[in-house]
Amino acid sequence: KPQLVASNDRFCRFLEEYCPVVTETYYPTIWCWEGRVQTLLRPFITSRPQVQYRNELIKTADGGQISLDWFDNNDSLYYPDASTRPTVLLLPGLTGTSKESYILHMIHQSEMLGYRCVVFNNRGIAGEDLLTPRTYCAANTEDLEAVIHHVHSLHPSAPFMAAGVSMGGMLLLNYLGKTGRDTPLMAAAIFSAGWNVFESVESLEKPLNWLLFNYYLTTCLQSSISRHRQMLEKLFDMDLVMKARTVREFDKQFTSVMFGYRTIDDYYEDASPCRKLKSVGIPVLCLNSVDDVFSPGHAIPVETAKQNANVALVLTSCGGHIGFLEGIWPRKCTYMDRVFKQFVQAVFEHGNKIFSM
Repeated sequence: KPQLVASNDRFCRFLEEYCPVVTETYYPTIWCWEGRVQTLLRPFITSRPQVQYRNELIKTADGGQISLDWFDNNDSLYYPDASTRPTVLLLPGLTGTSKESYILHMIHQSEMLGYRCVVFNNRGIAGEDLLTPRTYCAANTEDLEAVIHHVHSLHPSAPFMAAGVSMGGMLLLNYLGKTGRDTPLMAAAIFSAGWNVFESVESLEKPLNWLLFNYYLTTCLQSSISRHRQMLEKLFDMDLVMKARTVREFDKQFTSVMFGYRTIDDYYEDASPCRKLKSVGIPVLCLNSVDDVFSPGHAIPVETAKQNANVALVLTSCGGHIGFLEGIWPRKCTYMDRVFKQFVQAVFEHGNKIFSM
């Protein structure tokens, strides 16, 4: 059974009634229950629902551009009026885009409920050109703020919430910690966020984890910027960046420099959502597995979460990083997908029960 951590009895009762999956026993797939195995296999095992996107490029204040992928759900039976159709903003992980299987499944769940989705692709990774020598990081929320403002301005009468996965969840938490109640978002769902970046990179630098995850993730980061080498060479020694063999080395040579941090430790401190959790001002549900090597169980801020009535943590003993596979042959729905579906539906259909908290 997952551990539900929430100091607010009203929020707890709301979840138990309208999002009962958080109180049900989670049975991980018996032949891949270990966290690392779940993490590695999920992208290969889970299906990829067909989604037709409408792409929109929006300009940023510094002259850059952001690629948004819309699933308008114009055939929605429950919400035929587009102006009031509930909207979910989705934030993928570190090098993820709207094509990730976990994003496609969230859109599939939203489609069945009649909702509209829009995927926020970080700069430069969804096929669009970089117009300025700047990408993204977990600490800088300027692009996310611009996207939230843009989406809300297009549909001001539509109920609006967000869901972030992995680094997308960290970015969303950092935004919420910065804005408090001053956001058009009604609520947020966070999945497999890295709460303390120092602990995350230390875990990923253990020999087996480096071999299975860290080196591959570093090459993905390098690949995501190599296409923009000509633009980025104006500011960076790209040969040095391409020699990085760990995420920490990449962040030291590239990310922390790009966003003006004096040291990598300054960046990691600013990027860690555990420092901002007390300031979150809207209802947030966070799902983590304690065997997630990207966000080790001992680094999950349980005590801090108990000090904020807006925060609920759901902690499973198994599930890995964005894994949460269940059933004998877990092709379709994961436990994470079910938490997403029930919580989003609970907020949009019964949200008035928690907004008076």
